[in-house]
This record gives sequence, C-alpha cells and structure tokens, in this order.
Amino acid sequence: MPVTHPDTPPPIVSANGRATLEVRDLQFAYPDGQQALKGVSLEMAAGEKVALVGPNGAGKSTLMLHLNGLLHGAGEIEVAGLPVVKANFPVIRATVGMVFQNPDDQLFSPTVFEDVAFGPLHMGFPEAEVRQRVVAALTAVGMAAHSSRLSHHLSIGQKKRVAIATVLAMSPEILVLDEPSAGLDPRGRRQLINLLRDLPLTMLVSTHDMLLVQELFPRMVIMDEGRIVADGATAVLLHDVALLEAHGLEAVIGSR
Repeated sequence: MPVTHPDTPPPIVSANGRATLEVRDLQFAYPDGQQALKGVSLEMAAGEKVALVGPNGAGKSTLMLHLNGLLHGAGEIEVAGLPVVKANFPVIRATVGMVFQNPDDQLFSPTVFEDVAFGPLHMGFPEAEVRQRVVAALTAVGMAAHSSRLSHHLSIGQKKRVAIATVLAMSPEILVLDEPSAGLDPRGRRQLINLLRDLPLTMLVSTHDMLLVQELFPRMVIMDEGRIVADGATAVLLHDVALLEAHGLEAVIGSR
C-alpha cells in the first residue's frame, strides 16, 4: 500500500467536486510480459505541481504515457472529468500537454515557429489565432526572439523550452514532463526552474533531479516496481532517508 504521510493536505478538487486528474487501479503489461504498472491510483488537483520520482524502470514514463492515451491498460483514468478513451482522445490530447525527455522527439519542423504552430493548426484554428497562440507560447518560455530559427540549431536548453511551447500553444490544463532538467547546464537548468515555477498549470513532472523536486514541487509521489510506494509532502518525504534509499533515491544535502 502507498504511504501517505499525515502531513499531506487532502486533495483539492474543482468546484464540481472532481479532481483534475484521477487514475484508479491502473495496470499495464508490455507485449513481452513485463508488468510495468501494478494497480496505480493517483489524484491531482487543479494547479498542483507534483514530482514523480523513482528508479529507472519504476513505471513513471509508462504511467505518463497513459494520461493522453498513448498507452492503454486496465483501470480507469479521467482528465478534467473525461474518461481517457479513444472517443475523447482529441480533447484529452489538447488538455494534457506531454513534453518528452528528448526535445528532438517533438521538434521536427524547419523553424521554431512552425514547430509551435503544428498543434494549433491541426486543431483547426484559423491562421490569425494560430499566430497569436505561437507568439504567446514562445513569449511564455522566453523564446519569442527565436521564432524564425532552425530548431536543430538551438541549444538543448532552448530546444526544451520550445518543446514546452509546442504544448502551451494548445492551451493544456495539465503539463506532463519527463526528465525536463536532463542534459541542461546550470544556466539552462535555472531558466527551466523559473519557467516551471511561473507557469499557472497543473503539472506532473518525472525527474531524478531531487534538488529540482525540493525547489519546485510541494508534493512528491514515489514509484517503484510499478507501484506508488509513497505520496506526500515533499518536505516530509525528503527527510525520510530510509524511504528514499530503499527506492533508489538520494537524499538532498541539508534534508537529512
């Protein structure tokens, strides 16, 4: 059973009494028989910023790929009150903005502008609104001056910000990021932290960067071997050195 610490506040729900994200008893096995998720349940409130941590192979990425239907297992998932089923995929995939670890997986157009415009164009928005969304998204990530640049000429930090802009342009309610600080130099990492702090979105972020977790995320969910083993206030869980070490995580210096 997951450990929920007593210091953890109760989940905040929307005005209609529903959480923004609900995952109930999610189970999934890959074709080779590997059981990647073993009954995962999770709720997130509107505006929550939650860190998802655990060792490699814990099931974090598999869980995130279920949130907009890229994978489909047994169990139930609801996003903004909508079940994640094929009929709802167009709305779900606009609601859940997925940012992968490698930005090159998302940047495939000739220019930054075209990369960010891709989603709104395929959502059917008129050209004027597409341009407005692109400018707003690039401005939000500090990349408005780079709209005409070739995406593959950008630094890794710039590419990550543009990848975030590609999903912001579709006005998601939930932002899901996989290892956003991986490969960044100190300046790029600080820019990313400031960006994520300022974005007014519900956010689920998978990361091994425990300093990032400490600085940005009030709530931390620990996964291991396909299960959630702890879910609580970050300030509390980071002091539980035995718990962290048991699940392949390093305590943050100063949290001991």
